[in-house]
Amino acid sequence: MGHMGHAVIDSTHDINLRSWVAGADGHAEFPIQNLPLCSFSTGALARRGGVAIGDFIVDLHVLSASGLVAGGDRDIVQIASRPTLNAFFALPKAQRVRFRQIISSLLAAGHRDKSSKVDQLLVPSAQAIFHLPADVGDYTDFFAGIHHAVNAGRMFRPDSPLLPNYKHVPIAYHGRSSSVRVSGHPVVRPLGQFMPHGASAPEFGPSRRLDFELEAAVWISGSKALGEPIRIENAGDYIVGFGLLNDWSARDIQAWETQPLGPFLGKNFITTVSPFVVTAEALAPFRRPQTPRSEGDPSPMVYLLDESDQADGAFDIHLEVHILSKAMRDRGAAPQRLSRASALDLYWTPAQMIAHHTSNGCDLRSGDLFGTGTISSPGPDGHGSLVELTLGGRQPVTLANGETRSFLEDGDEIIFSGWCERGGYARIGFGEARAMVMAASQI
Repeated sequence: MGHMGHAVIDSTHDINLRSWVAGADGHAEFPIQNLPLCSFSTGALARRGGVAIGDFIVDLHVLSASGLVAGGDRDIVQIASRPTLNAFFALPKAQRVRFRQIISSLLAAGHRDKSSKVDQLLVPSAQAIFHLPADVGDYTDFFAGIHHAVNAGRMFRPDSPLLPNYKHVPIAYHGRSSSVRVSGHPVVRPLGQFMPHGASAPEFGPSRRLDFELEAAVWISGSKALGEPIRIENAGDYIVGFGLLNDWSARDIQAWETQPLGPFLGKNFITTVSPFVVTAEALAPFRRPQTPRSEGDPSPMVYLLDESDQADGAFDIHLEVHILSKAMRDRGAAPQRLSRASALDLYWTPAQMIAHHTSNGCDLRSGDLFGTGTISSPGPDGHGSLVELTLGGRQPVTLANGETRSFLEDGDEIIFSGWCERGGYARIGFGEARAMVMAASQI
C-alpha cells in the first residue's frame, strides 16, 4: 500500500481486514489492525507474552507450541512468548515486522476453520493479570512538551519561561526504573522534605502538592556498543512501540530538592505505565510531519536533523486525562475529563530523543523506557498536569459534583487513555494507565 519514511503501510493496516475473533471488528481499542504486545498471567497460567485482540489476549506460549507456526516464524513467536518482552524487543526490526504479519494472518477472518487449536489461543482480557511489558533496566524522562515547559516555566520566570538550552537540546533526567509499575498499582502519597509557602525552615511530611503528568511511553529495542552513537537517520528503527506514562510528581518536594542536580524524590516514588505496547508498525498510518518550529527558533543541530524524520517522525496520538474521586466512585459517577492533548505538540521527535541520548556514546538496552515529557496542547483544556490547570494551585479546578482540586487528594484515581484515528484506517487504542492515590505511610 505504500511507504512513509521508515514506516511501511501494508495489508495488516487495511481497514477492510476482518478477524474471526468475536467483537474484534470495529473494537475501539484493539481491532486486528492494532495487535499490541503485553505480558500477562492468570490464576492458572504463569506469566507469558501476549497480543491484545478485541476483548481477548492471544496466548503466545500456547501459540508457539501449537503447530500453527513453524520454522523461523515459530522461533520469533517463541521469543515473544517469554515472561518479559526484552528479548523480543531486541530482535532486528525485520523480525518484529514479520511477527506482526504472522499474528495478523492467524487472526484474520477465514483462518479459524483451518484448525480447532486456534480457539485455545484466546484468554479473555477480564481474566488476565497484566505485568510490566519488559524488565526496565533504565528509565529516562524527557521534557519535550514545549507548552508544558512554557506553562511551568512562566510560574518561576514570567518574562523568560524557557531556559536558553530548551530549543537546542532535548532535555531529560535519569529516572528510577525500580519504581516503574503497571497500570492499577496504587500510588502511596510520598513523604518528603519541602519548604511551605512563607516558611523559613523546611518541613518533613506527606506531600501536599501531588500531581500527575500526561506522557507517552517509548519502548526501546536496544543499541550499539558503548561509545557508538545512533545516527538520527537510523534512530527510529530503535523504537519498538508506545504506551501511556504517568510521571507522578510531588511538586513541593520537587521544588525544594531540584536545585542544583534535578529531580529526585519528587519523582521516583512511582511511575505508572500502560500494559500494552502499541508497536511502531501499527502506528505507521498515524505518523505525521514534525510540527514546524516557531519563527525565530533555531534549527536542530545536524546530529538531530534528518529530512525523513522531520517528514514523518511525529505521531498523531490523541491523549486524555480523567479523574475519579472517592465521592464520585461512591455515587457511581463516571470519571470526569480534566484535559485532552496531542502528541503532535512535542517539540522533539522520539528519534531525536534517541539520537541525542546516545550522542555521547551512552548505550541503550532492550526494554529501556523513555517518557516524552508532559504533553500539553495549547488552550486551557490541553494542560497535561494539575500544576498547569490550577496555575500552581492558585486557581483550583471545580469538578462537576462541586468538589475542587488544587492538587490530588487521597482516593483520587487518575486515568490516562489514548488512541489514533485517520480517515481510511481503523481506529486503534492504547488501553489505560490508571492508578489511585492512597494515604501516606508513616515513618
